[in-house]
Amino acid sequence: SRGLGDVYKRQIQYMNDENLSDLTILLKQANEAKEIVSTSSLEQKNHALKAAAESINDSRETLKSANDIDMEEASKKDLLDSFIDRLKLNDQRIDSMISGIYKVIDLNDPVGQITNKTTSPSGFLVSKMRVPLGVIGIIYESRPNVTADASALCLKSGNVSVLRGGSEAISSNKAIEQCMIEGLTSAELPKNSIQLLKNQDRALVAEMIKRDKEIDLIIPRGGKNLIQVIAKDSSVPVLKHYDGLCHVYIDEMADFKKAKEIALNAKTYRYGICGAMETLLISEKISSSVILEIINTFKDQKVEIRGCEKTSKNFDISLANEADWTSEYLAPILSIKTVKDVNEAIEHINFYGSGHTDCIVTEDEKAKEVFLRKVDSSSVMHNLPTCFADGFEYGLGAEVGISTDKLHARGPVGLEGLTSEKFIVEGNGQLRA
Repeated sequence: SRGLGDVYKRQIQYMNDENLSDLTILLKQANEAKEIVSTSSLEQKNHALKAAAESINDSRETLKSANDIDMEEASKKDLLDSFIDRLKLNDQRIDSMISGIYKVIDLNDPVGQITNKTTSPSGFLVSKMRVPLGVIGIIYESRPNVTADASALCLKSGNVSVLRGGSEAISSNKAIEQCMIEGLTSAELPKNSIQLLKNQDRALVAEMIKRDKEIDLIIPRGGKNLIQVIAKDSSVPVLKHYDGLCHVYIDEMADFKKAKEIALNAKTYRYGICGAMETLLISEKISSSVILEIINTFKDQKVEIRGCEKTSKNFDISLANEADWTSEYLAPILSIKTVKDVNEAIEHINFYGSGHTDCIVTEDEKAKEVFLRKVDSSSVMHNLPTCFADGFEYGLGAEVGISTDKLHARGPVGLEGLTSEKFIVEGNGQLRA
């Protein structure tokens, strides 16, 4: 699909003063709200979130009507089916937004937590306090639920959120933003604590990621091209992942009924999510009849199969090429490779994978431990479909994204990933000799 990353970097020179003023005013308001939100009480934040959830529930028809406008416009464009699927807002997804907000309410507030209190050699106390990051800019495409999920997490963690959704979801995002603002107003928190950048001038994204004095973190959620361009050009720290190139490895010691169900769920739960399995690795020691049964299960679901040379030859399926091992299909397409053992599976994953989520299906403890220790991904699973890589499922409430970075936050990013720590040092007049 066409995304922000394809065009925004070419348009900054055409941005007019009026559009630039829109961003400048919004960021000024966000930074004014930051001081209040960062010190707001748990009761205030939870009050705002509860009221926002109630507003979303009461506004179902308004939200769906707004989404209908977006869906109609999207149908006229050359967009991938997975992109359209993420745009859709129905009762089930509204329920999920509401559920996510309530899960965030139930989470412990990390802000102000004191940890690791020790006495230094000089007799003063040293500890760490968890604190908000400040103003968080979230740049995303298609998914309107991000407007609720991300702003709820930012608020609970004491942060102000600046949201820049895609033009394809602008009506839906505006309606959800209004519900979140009603929550803020009910709790007597600044309404500018959550702001949607409504000006759809793509050049504003290029300007936004240069505002390192006014924005503390950028979180891009969208296609690989968008994230790569933002990460390359941003002066603001970026929390990112490029691909969800997820693998499932079926070991020779797997429970094969369990393995078949896990692999099928990992691929077909939803094709368009970053946790969908794209490559299935199978031990060569597994019988041909079992492999054939697994392949036929996918064929029954209309999944196109592409296999390595050995798999293609033995089971009469299309031959995969080198590009297949690095492709995030986000579609009913699956590549399958036969490997010698768990070590070869690990080598394949660490070479071709994106560091997102990978799973081993086995009943062998040794193989499990080797896989969990050696696979270099943000989530490494045992006997679970990769589609469980999700903040809700990890008990984080909603998530603002899944990070494949290795610093600050890794994996699904919830409340703690939206905070940092500062040292608190308490003395009683000690002097350094």
